[in-house]
Amino acid sequence: MVAAVQHGVFLYLVLSCFPPSHAAQGCLNKQKVLTVIRQMQQFLKGQETHFTDGIRTMKAKLSALQISVTKLTADQPSVTWCPSLEIPKHGKKLGSRYSADHEVHFVCLPGYQLIGSSTRVCQPNGRWTGVNASCTEINECASNPCQNGGICVDAVNQYTCTCPNNWMGRHCQYPGQTEWSDLSFNRKPRCAKVERTQHCSCDAGFHMSGSSENSVCQDVNECEVFQLDGLAKLCMYTCVNIPGSYRCTCPPAYKLLNDGRSCADVDECATLQHNCTAGETCINTGGGFQCVNPQCPEPRGNTSYVKTSPFQCERHPCPMNSKSCHHAAKTISFHYLSLPSKLKTPVTLFRMATAAAPGRPGPDNLRFGIVGKNNQGQFVVQRSDRQTGELILVQPLKGPCTVEVDVDMSEYRDRTFQAKHVSKVTLFISANGF
Repeated sequence: MVAAVQHGVFLYLVLSCFPPSHAAQGCLNKQKVLTVIRQMQQFLKGQETHFTDGIRTMKAKLSALQISVTKLTADQPSVTWCPSLEIPKHGKKLGSRYSADHEVHFVCLPGYQLIGSSTRVCQPNGRWTGVNASCTEINECASNPCQNGGICVDAVNQYTCTCPNNWMGRHCQYPGQTEWSDLSFNRKPRCAKVERTQHCSCDAGFHMSGSSENSVCQDVNECEVFQLDGLAKLCMYTCVNIPGSYRCTCPPAYKLLNDGRSCADVDECATLQHNCTAGETCINTGGGFQCVNPQCPEPRGNTSYVKTSPFQCERHPCPMNSKSCHHAAKTISFHYLSLPSKLKTPVTLFRMATAAAPGRPGPDNLRFGIVGKNNQGQFVVQRSDRQTGELILVQPLKGPCTVEVDVDMSEYRDRTFQAKHVSKVTLFISANGF
């Protein structure tokens, strides 16, 4: 500003001395006038450059602000809501959020089977995927469980067999005469005369049978007396009647505990009673063991994996232009679980979570799903919190059997796909409910 004032004074002095005909004493000579003019020209040129740079900078800042505001608006779309979904009769609904990209799962109570979609997702257009779910009663008599001409009567989550003459048992599998007693267990009573009257008694575990003249001590079959719905209450597994008492037995690879009725699985892996090789890992199961050695997928195109631990594979770096490689699973992990038969549901089996590397921003959204078929709706995957998903068993599994289910977790940031991780879960279902 000061420089501008000074140049303005010089310019006034120069102009006041021209035209030459009006030259006055004290005016600058020609050389000095030319010098002042060149200085003013340089000054104005510099001011013009500074002004142009200022305008350019202001335009750039306005453009950056416009892009930032536009992106912020795009990243925060208006929330879309889907209509409420009803809980099916004789069923349950898992999930209570009805905004876009959220899932709701449906399961049925024991004794009922699901008809319709077990999982529905709220879409950005405000509509649910899939169709309405309902629960219908399972016909337990469909498998014809009654033997020897027995008639099956269906009920909710159970059935009963009406047996013909001379057949007994839950499935009419025992002849009527030998089901309740074994004549070889009978004993003679202890009798004594007291004041000309004979009194007879039986040992514990026997009851008096027959007439007073031909009385006999008949064994009490405790296994039948304390039976409930075809299963012995006295024993966890099998009750064996013996004269005057009973004893409990356990299935192979189980041991009887000190209480005389409970069974516990023998851990062949911990006790080194397995035959797994050096390259295999022993997995204890109910009533046995499994030797496992999971392998990474074979190379496919630009996608290949390396085994970084006995139960994990990691993908090799992808070429920059290979979209299929970038969308393939970044990690594949293997998990093995041992479960009893007909486990009460729903029950959480497995959790998946993500964690950001130090110094790197983590994903702001996770999506979980079941890869491939859903094993007839036996499993659902739902988010338990912002960074964790759960695999839930919603239908009981009857053993012995092996069930495999693959769960994937996709990471997104700013609504852009980042990476996918797959967990391959194998369930070993034992033949027993313990």
